[in-house]
Amino acid sequence: MVRGGVREDRCRPGVREAGDGGGDGQHDAGSGPKENGAPASEPQGGGQHGGGGRERGSAPGGPRRRRRVLRWSATVLAVLILGTAGAGYLYYEHLNGNIKKDDLNLGDKEIAGPTPNAAGQTPLNILLIGSDARDTKENQKLGGAKETFGGTPLADVQMLLHLSADRTNMSVISMPRDTLLQIPKCTDPDDGEVYPASAGPVMTNQSLGRGGPGCTVAAWQELTGIRIDHFMMVDFAGVVSMADAIGGVPVCVDANIYSKDSQGHGSGLKLKEGTTYVKGEQALQWLRTRYGFEDGSDIARAKAQHQYMNSMVRELRENATITNPNKLRNLAEEATDALTVDDGLGTVKKLYDLSTQLRGVEPERITMTTMPYTYVGARVIPKEGDAEQLFRLVRDDIALDGKDEKKPATEETSSDPAAPEDEIGVLVQNGTRTSTLGPVGGRASTVRGLLVEKGFTRTTADQTTAAAEDETVVRYPSAELEGDAQAVARALGIPLGQVEKSTDVSGVTLVVGADWREGTAYQAKKEDDTTPESADALNGADKKACMKVDPNFTW
Repeated sequence: MVRGGVREDRCRPGVREAGDGGGDGQHDAGSGPKENGAPASEPQGGGQHGGGGRERGSAPGGPRRRRRVLRWSATVLAVLILGTAGAGYLYYEHLNGNIKKDDLNLGDKEIAGPTPNAAGQTPLNILLIGSDARDTKENQKLGGAKETFGGTPLADVQMLLHLSADRTNMSVISMPRDTLLQIPKCTDPDDGEVYPASAGPVMTNQSLGRGGPGCTVAAWQELTGIRIDHFMMVDFAGVVSMADAIGGVPVCVDANIYSKDSQGHGSGLKLKEGTTYVKGEQALQWLRTRYGFEDGSDIARAKAQHQYMNSMVRELRENATITNPNKLRNLAEEATDALTVDDGLGTVKKLYDLSTQLRGVEPERITMTTMPYTYVGARVIPKEGDAEQLFRLVRDDIALDGKDEKKPATEETSSDPAAPEDEIGVLVQNGTRTSTLGPVGGRASTVRGLLVEKGFTRTTADQTTAAAEDETVVRYPSAELEGDAQAVARALGIPLGQVEKSTDVSGVTLVVGADWREGTAYQAKKEDDTTPESADALNGADKKACMKVDPNFTW
């Protein structure tokens, strides 16, 4: 796996015109990248990059407020102008009517929200979805593969955007589209059709076809344990229209690239070595390119997407490019028309309120990552240990850039008094299985014996194998049993942070996890709050990021 190209400082000082790109208009089959390499056609002009539309600034002394409106965060490009685009109530209602809405979560499992910080703030988690739907002539033209017109759409881009509770930093996790996971049961809100949980691991991008984006949300929540507050979905045409409206975004390759092979595979992206401003169709080509970037995998494509998004944020913050009322109106039209969101983001005001929270994050506090993975044939699965660590950091609202102020850990003791040890009923389950190791035989019985020795004589061992748990956990179903559960944890040296309320149990339940496969004394592992190296983190302020080009796709 080639991993080093993103950070190589290979960019030349000259900036290329977006019109340097091109292609021959052929298409891949299936859901592969588009092959029409023709760049968006726009007049060229002085002071513009990439073929037009990128005004270098507003009139001298222009209002600072307009520049502040542009200080927003990387991925939700659709919201940056919504607060200033309305020219009256009717136009406001027109924009509201553009926005398409769908249900947030089609699964049947709820995940508790995070605990507010000392200031009463909670983090915000938004799932960003790129659909490959060929449901319109425009999407068909951009996506190619004529035989797939009207077929089941796939969620080919999935990114979780996490905004910290104090709104000072942002983390993004990309999940490769070919990640194998268990998709939960989902119910289509339109016709009531029930999609049963997948019989086994399937590619995550199939989740979108099981009732809509709410099933993709459900799959993410079940895998990561992170509660998702909103989703935003955009298709091919939406990406092109918004990229055109915003103007050029600089991207870098370390050699000339032409993403096309003799069999017609590739996006058609054609760029010269160095930095080029891309927009419109060429921006879509960049975001969809696999063939030609590094090893041609979905992992490499995620890196290119991160580079584009970070560059876009810096451009919008450094240059007030959209001060012309007509451009503002155009971007408002394109943005609202391109988006599908949940009801919680379903109006211009709600989107603008979101942008207000996002735009305060400095690029230096934005961290783009890819879910740590392990290959299984041509597909990937979450990497044991590293993936869960990344998910935990987000669940616990720990900044991935490592710049959070460290605070001593505190454990809250329940106000509910525990019953005497010999009156507390405990069920011990064996969850020691891992992705590579089977469960340890008799482990539940061994730990049951430890509890009996400590006075918990009403403890029983479940002889069946429980669902795998990375970490030993004590669960309880209701508030009146919280004190009892904490008493069990203290008796075995299990941190109170591993005691949790759950409707999946009917009494105090101890699940022995993979972190306690042997021995009679539980060793609580020291928390490592660093972002795993395998997450391939890219800082939002990194201007040296440059995609490494496969020599087989250079010219």
